[in-house]
Amino acid sequence: MNDLVNAWRERIRAASAAQEPLRIVGGGTKDFYGQELVGERFDTAAHRGVVDYDPTEMVITARSGTPLIEIENALARERQMLAFEPPHFGSNATLGGCIAAGLSGPRRPYTGAVRDSVLGVRMLDGRGDDLSFGGRVMKNVAGFDVSRLIAGSLGTLGVILEVSLKCLPCPKVELTIAQEMKAGDALRRFNEWGGMPLPLSGASWYRDRAFVRLSGAESAVASAARRVGGEALPDAVAFWADVREHRHAFFSEHDVPLWRVSVRSTAPQPPVGGESMIEWGGALRWLYTATPDGGPTVRAWAAEHGGHATLFRGNDKSAGVFQPLPAPMLALHQRLKVALDPVGIFNPRRMYAAF
Repeated sequence: MNDLVNAWRERIRAASAAQEPLRIVGGGTKDFYGQELVGERFDTAAHRGVVDYDPTEMVITARSGTPLIEIENALARERQMLAFEPPHFGSNATLGGCIAAGLSGPRRPYTGAVRDSVLGVRMLDGRGDDLSFGGRVMKNVAGFDVSRLIAGSLGTLGVILEVSLKCLPCPKVELTIAQEMKAGDALRRFNEWGGMPLPLSGASWYRDRAFVRLSGAESAVASAARRVGGEALPDAVAFWADVREHRHAFFSEHDVPLWRVSVRSTAPQPPVGGESMIEWGGALRWLYTATPDGGPTVRAWAAEHGGHATLFRGNDKSAGVFQPLPAPMLALHQRLKVALDPVGIFNPRRMYAAF
C-alpha cells in the first residue's frame, strides 16, 4: 500500500503545480449528493483493508477504500456495530465515502453522528503531505480536532487514507412498535418519550403512522414497550434498513426536489405542500416540494426553528444545495480550506461555490 500512497502523493503534487482539480471518488454511491462534480477522477477504492481491530477496545481502523459492508460484517462477527448506522446507497459504498459524506441513519439522535465516532484520520493534503490527526483511543483527541472536521467535508479538505472509529456493542434485544398517529401528535409523543429513560434507538413517522424502535436489555425493552404502546412491527429490520437506504416508498419520487431538513425536534410541520417523513424523533424532516418558492420557504422555516435545509436530491441546484453560511462562518471554512488545500484542487465547488 505504500507504493499506492506514494503514487497518490506524486499525483496530488502534480495536480497542485498545474492547478488542475481532482474529483475524489470512493464507491461513487453518493455522487448525487452536493453541488458540482468537478475535476479528474481520483479513485480511492484500491486502498482497502482493515488495519487494526481490537474488539475489547471497541475501535476499528481501516483504509478509506474498504467497502462499508466489509467493516460492518467484521464488527457484526464480534457483536458490535457502527453507532451512527450509516446509509450505503449502494453496494460499492466505502468507508472513506461514508466519512466524507457525514450522513447518519435512524440511530443518530441516540448514539451520535459520524463525527462523534471518529477518533483519528490519516490523510493526504493539497501539498501531497501525509498527515495524521487524532488517534485510536479517546484520550488521544485533544485541542483542535481536525479529524472530526473531515467528517462531512465531502472530500474538499484532502484524500482520506485511514480512519479510526469507536464502535458500540450490538443491543441484546430490539423491538419496533407502530401505532396510528397524526404528525403533530407524533412529534409531541416523540419528545415526551425522548425525555424519559427509555431505550430509544429510532423514531419515525410517515402517513399517520408512528414507528418507535427500542434497543437494549430484554427487561428494559419490554417495560418501555408497555409504556409506549402500539403493536410489534413485523420485519422491523427491513423497515429501518429501507428508511436508512431510501428504499422506503416515501423516497420513490425522483422527479420532485427532496429536502433534508435538520431542526429542533419540537418544531411543527413546515408550511409547504408535498409529502413528508419525520425521522430522529422530530429532529430530521424529509420534504418534497415542487413549488417555485419551495426552497426559500423551506430554508427560512428551517432557520426559524434553529436548523438548516439541504437539497438532498434535485436536478436544479442553482440556488445551492446547502444552506448559505453566515459571512464569519464562511470565512472560517475558507481559511481551513486554504490551510489544507492551498491551491483548491480537491472537489472544488462540491459544497459551496466559494471553495
